[in-house]
Amino acid sequence: MPLGLIALALGSFGIGLTEFVIMGLLPEVASDLRVSETAAGWLISGYALAVVVGALGLTAATTRLPRQPVLLGLIVLFIIGNAVTALADGYELAMVGRIIAALSHGAFFGIGSVVAASLVPAQQQGRAIAIMFTGLTAANVFGVPFGTFLGQQFGWRSAFWVISAIGIVAFVGIAVLVRTPRTSTQAVSPLSELGAFRSAQVWLSLTVTILGYGGMFGAFTYIAYTLTGVTGFESTTVPWLLVLFGIGLVFGNWAGGRLADRSIDGTLIGFVAALTVVLVLFGLLATHQIATIVILVLMGGFGFGTVPGLQSRVMRYAGGAPTLASGANIGAFNVGNALGAWAGGIGISMGLGYTAPIWIGAALTATALVVLVLAARAARILQRSLVDPDSNGPSAERELSTIA
Repeated sequence: MPLGLIALALGSFGIGLTEFVIMGLLPEVASDLRVSETAAGWLISGYALAVVVGALGLTAATTRLPRQPVLLGLIVLFIIGNAVTALADGYELAMVGRIIAALSHGAFFGIGSVVAASLVPAQQQGRAIAIMFTGLTAANVFGVPFGTFLGQQFGWRSAFWVISAIGIVAFVGIAVLVRTPRTSTQAVSPLSELGAFRSAQVWLSLTVTILGYGGMFGAFTYIAYTLTGVTGFESTTVPWLLVLFGIGLVFGNWAGGRLADRSIDGTLIGFVAALTVVLVLFGLLATHQIATIVILVLMGGFGFGTVPGLQSRVMRYAGGAPTLASGANIGAFNVGNALGAWAGGIGISMGLGYTAPIWIGAALTATALVVLVLAARAARILQRSLVDPDSNGPSAERELSTIA
């Protein structure tokens, strides 16, 4: 395993903490900043939307630059954003800090995924991407519960100071360990990268990412409220319950990366279908503590198990211009994050209770499954028509245009 993958995982660990730790601290943040729970949720949604801007804007702006210095610059932006959040004396400045940190997020994961894939043979790219995203899962297993505990004991700002320090360590790791191949640093025209978006499969992949991830985070954004207000757990147990969710992320990421190297679409269909079932069960059994414990593990596993496959899929159909498409898919993850948080907040504000985000998430994930099945079918039709153009070629093309 190239040591550069470890450094990329370290960077993803810090960024993962920034994105997710606030979910366990949402009640404390809302109370300290004197805003409603729905407004506090916008610190998550606002972050996610800013990720999209960074994923597209910063990735496109840096396509001609060597990738290692770009990754280091993004980590600096990440450190500044978290420091601003920790210093914020009001809701507006906290939002500014979240946005600054978020701008680095999408470009880091988008460029980092391409770098990770370039460090290994083609048949191991799913696993390489999974190793990079291991930092994100580790952030959930160890970092988020610890950050939640730290924030509950010493104030939520302390968690963001620790995250800033982790960013400094990540900067050193990337500077020392990441050595990109020459082929990954050659100048690439932003217009050439935009050519990836001529592929209908790229757009279908992005749609699945938005809906599937939005479904999981529709349920997860308000998980602290669900666990305490519906399931009946004490608030002090929330950090340890998040460990269970994080354990699911680790196993899902590991399994998803290996299975995606065998069959991307088959793996994704299985995981998205399983996630839909798990969310439905969560909605039905949220008042039962033992069932909720099991469901948290499964939700994390099936939800995050889609990440290596989705990232590999969009890069595959982007052809020779994977960087911007990879960044766009990271942006799509966070559009889904924002969509889930927004839709879940609407459900709560309508008085539907803290299980409303779960049911909304299940509906989003079920829709993702339908789109994914159609996309996989369209890809098979196109592949058959290319292999045997004289066999149902015209009808295949017509069906493909109808589906995609």
